[in-house]
Amino acid sequence: MISMTNQLELRQLSYFRVLAEELHYRKASEILFISQSALSQQIKQLEGILKVSLFERTNRKVMLSDAGRLFYSDVIQLLNKVETAVSNIKRYTAGNTGQIAIGFVASAMASILPDLLKSFHQDCPNIRFRLDELNNAEQIVALQNETLDLGFMRSNHLPNGFVHQKVYTETFSLVLPADHAVTKETFSHVGQFKDENFILFPNEQSQLYYQQIIDLCADQGFMPKVAHRSIHAPTIFRLVENGMGLSIIPTSLATTENPNICFIELKDIPQQTALYAVWKETNTNPALPYLLEMLR
Repeated sequence: MISMTNQLELRQLSYFRVLAEELHYRKASEILFISQSALSQQIKQLEGILKVSLFERTNRKVMLSDAGRLFYSDVIQLLNKVETAVSNIKRYTAGNTGQIAIGFVASAMASILPDLLKSFHQDCPNIRFRLDELNNAEQIVALQNETLDLGFMRSNHLPNGFVHQKVYTETFSLVLPADHAVTKETFSHVGQFKDENFILFPNEQSQLYYQQIIDLCADQGFMPKVAHRSIHAPTIFRLVENGMGLSIIPTSLATTENPNICFIELKDIPQQTALYAVWKETNTNPALPYLLEMLR
């Protein structure tokens, strides 16, 4: 036995929707690019399948019956779901090509980002990347303006409408001149440097990161004396090398062939620095969900 739903055609539901909204056979048939008689025939077939009158017809006008109004509400939901399904499959197809604009702080490229991009490229080889090294504040502006699709930053203090996900956590490391009196063997805690000058990331560029540095110093009873500020590791290394102060950086950045500086990883402290993936909630780039799925 053939069920009623098997007899229904999507075309008939679409015709019903247009007629229910126009309540005029000529206007509805013009919108649908079919003749009035063909439209009338399709509606009668639909009513025959449902065994109910969907419209009340007079010589002057067409009106929805009570059953028609009930059916219209359900048909709208059904057709919207069909449109969503079609849109999703189009997004899926489009997601295999295109471009994702990614912003990142330097430590992201020194930690999680290379492996992530390599893996994603293997899964979706036709999606290209545009990569921009930007600080936290610059990334937020670019994400807001939709010139970036995804940011990797050390901040979760975000405007409304943004989504963030922690993707990497690591220790801090001290940056010292190679000839500093404190070595890895004699180091015990950062309180040994309470009288030193520090070179730190600007507070306004990364409030969360800056506050963590302040906290780890406060745990040893002092406030760091900030002599210089920079977000660029090479600049920090040159300043340290030339005796302009010490620094505390993410351990992923503690790599250089410069023999005039050294690093001490801060392993036994509660503070660690987190890297966040950030994107705009309303971003419509069809390729982005694939990268976000890989992050999850």
